[in-house]
Amino acid sequence: MKNKFTLIIALVLSNLLFTQATLATNTDKQIEHILSLQQTPTGIIFEIVTGAANSLEWALPKTKDYIKKLRARFPKLDIAIVTHGNEQFALKTTNNKKYKKVHSLTQQLVQKNNVQLHVCGTYANWRNVTEEEFPDYVDVTAEGPATINDYVALGYILVKLQHR
Repeated sequence: MKNKFTLIIALVLSNLLFTQATLATNTDKQIEHILSLQQTPTGIIFEIVTGAANSLEWALPKTKDYIKKLRARFPKLDIAIVTHGNEQFALKTTNNKKYKKVHSLTQQLVQKNNVQLHVCGTYANWRNVTEEEFPDYVDVTAEGPATINDYVALGYILVKLQHR
């Protein structure tokens, strides 16, 4: 019984590691593909959606790295980020000390790097969080998925960051 349990745990853990590596690799490959394009894309829309409140601690730095690479190749590239899972609540004003790095990085992306950052107002409302609970450098959009669809309809390329 102990060996069977150990085997099951090992399989679950290896599957999780494989899934995380695959997602990271797929996103990296997608960025590399975009970098290989001959013409500047209309724009890039990064979608961040996770179940963990602290996910922006890894997702935003990773996104910033991608943005740096993309802007080095395409300096005038329009870029936006939509976060619409539990991670978006790290951006509440009341969490600016707990998630100081996340708030600082968000301000840098929005104010210095000309990136639009949107959170989902519908999901926030479902969690009894109002638009006023987010700082002014965070745009609260009516619906995160609809905002993503709007960007894609304008010709933006969707890049998803879901897991780490």
